[in-house]
Amino acid sequence: MEDKVMIVAGEASGDLHGAKLVSTMLAQRPELSFFGMGGQEFLGTGVDVLFDAKRISVVGLMEVFTHLPDILKARKILRLALKEREPALLILIDFPDFNLMLAKYAKKLGIPVFYYITPQVWAWRSGRVKTIAKRVDKLGVILPFEEDFFRSRGLSAEYVGHPLLDSVTNHSTRNDFCEKEGVDPQHLCVGLLPGSRKKEIVTLLPLLLQAAKQFQDKNSQKTVFLLPLASTISEEEIRENGLDTYGNDLDVRLISENRYDMMAACDAAVVASGTVTLELALLNIPMVVIYKVSANTYRIGKLLVNKELQYYSLVNLIAGKEVVPELVQDEVNPHRIEMELSAIVYKKHERELMLEGLELVRDRMGTPGATAKAAKLAFSLLS
Repeated sequence: MEDKVMIVAGEASGDLHGAKLVSTMLAQRPELSFFGMGGQEFLGTGVDVLFDAKRISVVGLMEVFTHLPDILKARKILRLALKEREPALLILIDFPDFNLMLAKYAKKLGIPVFYYITPQVWAWRSGRVKTIAKRVDKLGVILPFEEDFFRSRGLSAEYVGHPLLDSVTNHSTRNDFCEKEGVDPQHLCVGLLPGSRKKEIVTLLPLLLQAAKQFQDKNSQKTVFLLPLASTISEEEIRENGLDTYGNDLDVRLISENRYDMMAACDAAVVASGTVTLELALLNIPMVVIYKVSANTYRIGKLLVNKELQYYSLVNLIAGKEVVPELVQDEVNPHRIEMELSAIVYKKHERELMLEGLELVRDRMGTPGATAKAAKLAFSLLS
């Protein structure tokens, strides 16, 4: 008998981790069939993608309103699929507001719900814990402190480890990567990682390119800037948001394949806050972390954030101290970015301190095996 499973992810990292979970589950039970919402990674594992997550992948509270028609359309399609296809399990990956709404409908239909990569309710809008308790049967958490947080509040949660430990690895040396991309290995390589959502590209990429120009102008050493192309972003969108403007002044390489080889080749990176900061930490790459949303979103967000939270980047949260600099809102400007970047590239003491901190983060993240453990939890609900 074929068991149907709905799986829902809303952004590039969720698409990646969800696809790995699907592959792991299919390896053990090939008769399973998956459908839901995701992107290219889901398609690559044979998931029947009913709605492209790229269309509703947004950051910030106010930005949601501009995507409301697509969000409502996606909700309608997935709710109908839950009712008509009657899956044996709903797997949710991150993307909390949309997914918790979907979980409510699944519970009404008697469909068990497994949440893998849970909402960061310990950071903000902690009242959602009660909502999760009502709508979710089991949680697979990926940060060391999350299991105790949820269990102390009566939820069935298990720490599976971080899925990045299963996937983050580079397959070529820095010299091999440079040779492939036509880069002199003696040159500096700086990663520019503005995010995987269109709004992040519009907001952050022009600032990163301006900072890159200032960094290059101030330093005599030749610098190559590496810019990964996420599956949710087109090259045209990158070009429209600053690359064509600075193309003649900077050596910027768009990298669409071997993302971790690209990251590992970097001497440093400037990165939008998110999962990618942990990817860089695992690859031991010093970084400057930036976070900037609309003024309205930021004002509302400040009211909802846990006042005891000292940091917002995952690297610093896991370390329990400031390992990487965090620039927020107005601090995210070309001058400040350039200053922080220059410090971790050219100031030996600051660079060494950061590398020690990144080692601490890696130690606290534990060992690989998150995807297999998450699959085991999902199978327990299928049974």
